[in-house]
Amino acid sequence: MRAEDETLILACIPSLRRYARGLTGDLHRADDLVQDTLERAWSRFSRWQRRGELRAWMFGIMHNHFIDGMRATQRRADQTAPGDLPDAPVRATQTDHLEVRDLDRCLQALPAEQREVLLLICVEDLSYQETAQVLAVPIGTVMSRLSRAREKLSALMQGRDTISRLHRVK
Repeated sequence: MRAEDETLILACIPSLRRYARGLTGDLHRADDLVQDTLERAWSRFSRWQRRGELRAWMFGIMHNHFIDGMRATQRRADQTAPGDLPDAPVRATQTDHLEVRDLDRCLQALPAEQREVLLLICVEDLSYQETAQVLAVPIGTVMSRLSRAREKLSALMQGRDTISRLHRVK
C-alpha cells in the first residue's frame, strides 16, 4: 500500500470515531468498532474502486460491521435465559457536560435508522447521495429518515412526547 493511501485512511479516523460513538453510545465499543473498520479497510483496500470518497466507503464498512454485530447480539440474546443476563453497565455522571449527555441520551432514543442518517449527514457532513450509498437505501429514504430524525430529536430535547402524524384509517 502506498504512503498516500495510508495517509488517506488515517485521516478518516476522527470521523469514524464520531460516527461509531453515535452508533454505539459507548466509548469502548466505539473504539472497537473503529479498530475493526480500519482492519477491514486496510485488508480490503484493493477492493475500493475509487468511484466515491474513501471516507464514505469506510463508513459503509463500519455500518455493515455494526449491523452484523447487532444481529449477532440479538441472536445471542434470544438464546440466553432471562436470569442469565448481566447487569447493565452504569454510565458515570458528568456534571460538566449535562447538555452533551442529554443530547446523547436523545440520540440513543432515536431508532437506529434515523440516528445513522442524522449522524452521517449532520455530523459527518456526507451528502444525501453518499449517505444513501453507505446505507444502501434510496436517496428518498435518506431524506425522509433525516426529516423524522430531526423532528423527533427536537421533541426529545424539549421534553415533549413525539406524536406520530400517521393515523390508522379503518
